[in-house]
Amino acid sequence: MNNTINKKNSFSKILLTFFILTFTIFAQTVKLKFIETSDVHGSLFQYDFIKGELGNSSLAQIYNYIVQEREKKDQSVVLLDDGDILQGQPIVYYYNFDLPAGQAGKTNVHHIVAQVMNYMKYDAATVGNHDIEPGHAVYDKIRKEFNFPWLAANAVDVKTGKPYFKPYTIINRDGIKIAVLGMITPAIPNWLPKKIWRGIEFKDMIETAKKWVPIIQKKEKPDLMIGLFHSGVEADYGGADPNAPKNENASQLVAEKVPGFDIVFVGHDHHGWNYTVKNSEGKLVHILGTINAARTAAVANVTLTKDNSTGKWKKEITGEIIESKNYKENVPYVKKFTREVEEVYSYVSKVIGFFNEPVSTKESMFGDSPFIDLIQKVQLEITKADVSFAAPLSFNAEIKRGPVRVRDMFSLYKYENLLYTMKLTGQEIKNYLEYSYGLWFNQMKDENDHLLNFKKDDKGNLVLDGGRPQLKGQYYNFSSAAGINYTADVSKPAGQRINIISMVNGKPFDLTKKYRVAINSYQGNGGGGLLTKGAGIPQNKLAERVITSTEKDLRYYLMKWIEKHKHVTPKTFGNWKVIPADWWEKGKEKDFKILYGENSSRNK
Repeated sequence: MNNTINKKNSFSKILLTFFILTFTIFAQTVKLKFIETSDVHGSLFQYDFIKGELGNSSLAQIYNYIVQEREKKDQSVVLLDDGDILQGQPIVYYYNFDLPAGQAGKTNVHHIVAQVMNYMKYDAATVGNHDIEPGHAVYDKIRKEFNFPWLAANAVDVKTGKPYFKPYTIINRDGIKIAVLGMITPAIPNWLPKKIWRGIEFKDMIETAKKWVPIIQKKEKPDLMIGLFHSGVEADYGGADPNAPKNENASQLVAEKVPGFDIVFVGHDHHGWNYTVKNSEGKLVHILGTINAARTAAVANVTLTKDNSTGKWKKEITGEIIESKNYKENVPYVKKFTREVEEVYSYVSKVIGFFNEPVSTKESMFGDSPFIDLIQKVQLEITKADVSFAAPLSFNAEIKRGPVRVRDMFSLYKYENLLYTMKLTGQEIKNYLEYSYGLWFNQMKDENDHLLNFKKDDKGNLVLDGGRPQLKGQYYNFSSAAGINYTADVSKPAGQRINIISMVNGKPFDLTKKYRVAINSYQGNGGGGLLTKGAGIPQNKLAERVITSTEKDLRYYLMKWIEKHKHVTPKTFGNWKVIPADWWEKGKEKDFKILYGENSSRNK
């Protein structure tokens, strides 16, 4: 009897153990936390090398959050970056171009970005358009220095037909197989000169995803599919056609049209996205993105539970946006790079000259300004061109009267544009300006109307973002000209405003004549549509119009020009004006307060 009972008890224990083991196998739960940084733009440290003071955001602060999450025992962290880290702050410019040992592409010193990202132990990253901007010497070198794969499936080597960068990577965490497909915005040829991306073709993102997702699914059989796209989500941004090939901001289109993705991390557009869309099979795809300058990190919290019936993983995904201002700098991180920070601090603190008068980019938003004409002057001197085009690249930057330091030039001239000399007809110059001033200024009904072309809702109210009214066009496309005398009549509709009176030397301006024009490489490659939509030159014909190009960026030449002249008094040329003058004066006064606030000074 006792033997029978013992046998029953033993059988019960075995059966119970079997059920426990079975439940453990089929009800296994894994928690993953994906952390995305994107569009860091050189904000590696809380110290702002441009302003010369502590800022509110940096990777050093986000790293404290990362360390905190890695210490949690119930989850595993996957750290990803979505591009545009090699441009913005002087520390990355220094390592790109100005190291004492020579250009970063030719020195044995590891790039500061590679040092920082390796220290943070990134698992993967995607290349951004501003990471291509420093040129082959820099990005070809830095990808060898990274301890993780740098991705861009749609950046194709024209010689081999294969991706120039790695197309995807596989990450394994706690028995979960994660595939990360990287892609870059294909609009790079519209902004950057060909020599910077020579040998690479940028393919359509949707078509690239349709190619690679089935390959990954068949070959790798991942449990999770992640998109890491340096591209925005608004496919109609700037009036673009969402159905046109090579859309600049195609991330949501890929999520919707190419089934297989669980999460799509986005970059490029500097928005803190956190929402879901349905793909063509009706399944949810979570879309997450960050704000620029390391102000936020995008986080996907993923809980995977084994399905008892199928043995497959059931996924629960939630998103959140983390603000770096809520975290202090990570102390070991800062100590690790003290020498590099001090070296760059000395670099940006160097005095290159003196301004006898203050200069501000604010005035550039409303008409002719000393700041823009300083750029025009340098461009004309370098190129010996007949006409020069320039636009404000900073919304609200100023340098006070007194010493000008290297850091100040990063405030005034934000991007690493080359300087082109192009061949344009007089008619194309006029059409270019018509397009620019159509983006820039409102058609005023009277002196009480708005001067600037603000976005308005259906009721005619100004559209606000973060409490600030939004302009219809981007201010860095508000391009004016030097070398010609002209007026812009804001009482007339767009396309009928520009009256070119003469060349500044008094000679007639001829619509049929070909002129040498100084222009930055962003606009010279079609950026902002000023040459394509405005002047009417086909995108594929722009390169034929380039006569010369500088080897280094325009900021470099601005600094050298100031160093040469030492004492500079920025002045307006006075070669163009907005009419009617009284309408312009009153419109400017009103819109200045709207754009910059009641207490903002025009010229500190």
